[in-house]
Amino acid sequence: MRKLVYFVAASIDGFIAAPDGSWDFFQSGADVIDYMRETYPETLPSHVRGPGTPPNRVFDTVLMGRNTYEPALKAGISRPYEHLEEIVFSRSLKRETADPLTVVKQLKQRPGLDIWLAGGGDLAGQLLPAIDELVIKLNPMIAGAGIPLAATAFAPHHFTLRDATPLPSGVVVLRYQSAMKR
Repeated sequence: MRKLVYFVAASIDGFIAAPDGSWDFFQSGADVIDYMRETYPETLPSHVRGPGTPPNRVFDTVLMGRNTYEPALKAGISRPYEHLEEIVFSRSLKRETADPLTVVKQLKQRPGLDIWLAGGGDLAGQLLPAIDELVIKLNPMIAGAGIPLAATAFAPHHFTLRDATPLPSGVVVLRYQSAMKR
């Protein structure tokens, strides 16, 4: 069965974006881009992938909330990940979207590669019970405020650390498996 993997950058204090939704304060140096290109090439937007980027290895579908999708839309890019099936959940865009948990349940039943949850925090909070794996690019900084990793009511969800990959910039890629899905 396919897994839902929340692959995202975060600060040490658990924020994935600034209060205004921007994320340009995160480190995206060559070592981070090289790691993504080598390990998770499909997480690079289509216009960044370039000719030397390997084919999709892990994901064939991406899920995102409106705030994660909107910067591409404002730049005139309606399909930032053309190499993936893209599903955008929004309460404000003029699109019809079903309940995220129902959609993920259906996607998991289909054949294919895993499903990438790209963000944002509100959508991650709604999908937390369905997340099988977390991959967090932990940036060595305290943001102080912003959009949390998963916006949800207090309801602890436990994960088990599978591996940690420190990068020269100080970013550490942490990979966790849901303790409920072992």
